[in-house]
Amino acid sequence: MNLASIIDPHPDDAVAIISRGRATTYSLLREQVASLRGGLTELGIDPGDRVGIICANNWYFVVTYLAVLGVGGVAVPLNPLSPPREIERELAAVGARALVAAPAGRKTADAIDRSRLPVLEFLIHSEGHAGDGSLQLDELMAAAPVPVVQRTPEDLALLIFTSGTAGSPKAAMLSHGNLLANIDQVIELRPDGADATDVGFGVLPMFHIFGLNVVLGTALRAGASVLLVERFDPTSAVEAIQKHEVTVLAGAPQMWAAWASMPGLDGDAFATVKVATSGAAHLDAHVAETVRSRFGLEIGEGYGLTEASPVVTASIGLPWRPGSVGTPVDGVDLRLVDADGEDVLVGDPGEIWVHGPNVFQGYWNDAEATRGAVDDDGWLHTGDIAIVDEEGYLFLVDRAKDLIIVSGFNVFPAEVEEVLLELPGVRECAVVGVPHPHTGEAVKAFVVVEPGFSLEEDAVIEFAAGHLARYKCPQKVNFVDELPQNLSGKILRRALR
Repeated sequence: MNLASIIDPHPDDAVAIISRGRATTYSLLREQVASLRGGLTELGIDPGDRVGIICANNWYFVVTYLAVLGVGGVAVPLNPLSPPREIERELAAVGARALVAAPAGRKTADAIDRSRLPVLEFLIHSEGHAGDGSLQLDELMAAAPVPVVQRTPEDLALLIFTSGTAGSPKAAMLSHGNLLANIDQVIELRPDGADATDVGFGVLPMFHIFGLNVVLGTALRAGASVLLVERFDPTSAVEAIQKHEVTVLAGAPQMWAAWASMPGLDGDAFATVKVATSGAAHLDAHVAETVRSRFGLEIGEGYGLTEASPVVTASIGLPWRPGSVGTPVDGVDLRLVDADGEDVLVGDPGEIWVHGPNVFQGYWNDAEATRGAVDDDGWLHTGDIAIVDEEGYLFLVDRAKDLIIVSGFNVFPAEVEEVLLELPGVRECAVVGVPHPHTGEAVKAFVVVEPGFSLEEDAVIEFAAGHLARYKCPQKVNFVDELPQNLSGKILRRALR
């Protein structure tokens, strides 16, 4: 098997992706991917080699992703908005041999210091030459096509950065079998299964597991189409949805909130949409009610995490119940346990434990973190707290970890704090999430300044922006004399919040 083969059985003339106003059929997509497989093979990319992809949601990403998987490589999608230093850290962490940079990621890719990445042999641009020995994607695609390399379900397909149960981001290992299992679990949520006539709305970023496997993966498996959108704008998004008659509309809560509050939007704006879902963060019940009353759409909310490929529970096909994330998808076992590892009673809060074929293989080169996330029996300890009602519906109530979710993207306090401590004059710092009307949460930093130093809030924010993706940067900085701690010296984030 090989996950890249999901595009093989579909009709030649069926549209696979629509990117930058151009439609690509499954026949043409297969040819393009096979040719790029040939180019990567000629470079010497071997099974198991890691290949970074820094690209927005477009044709370049899809062809590269499928080609990397097809040669047996391991795809490493990266955020094109991340600063060069962050990209360097991630490439170094996984030992990437190659980096493919499409238009949105080219500037960042050109700015990375390759002397810090001795394993990185190939920098591949989507167009033109950088004058530094980099390659051009079109040149690689001129190679003779080669067949897909067969893999086992256990073979690694994807490394995607997350935090696990705590701490700085780690590369979660997802196999061909993990990803395909969750794709099929999501497809089976539909009463009639896969629908090749669907048109999905691909605005969720492909470096995020939700956009990559739920939006792109399920559509390609079903033989449906995906409209790839590189940047979300509420007005132009509605125009695109209507023009292309989108039927499957998945997004983060902030997308739905924007439409719910958008004046002048007709009630039939989403008339073609058959399935509407929200994920990556909690959807406000008021937003869900507003969307239903204004547009007649019942938004299905679910729960998942990167380590589960990602979907664990979903409410598609169930009676609409705002606030619930539904029930486990087929093939997933779920437990809610107390601090002693015992199952809790109905209505009592417990940590979510997950078991199933979609549960990841662990964290790259981090056995200790893997042991902390998955026990000997294969149960994933999520660190998320929920309750279940008598009908089996799950409701999230808290996060055991200090994760901050900004516009659906994970921000890990330890990563931000590590950067801020590099700024001269910062003695101690702590980062927490605070409510934000547009992004759900925002990053707020508390800083203790070294004696004799003088720091301004803008200086701290600008320093962070030079080292982290914008959504990870503090929007507010409070200077304090000391940070609250417990008896063991651990910072009390809840007191700061």
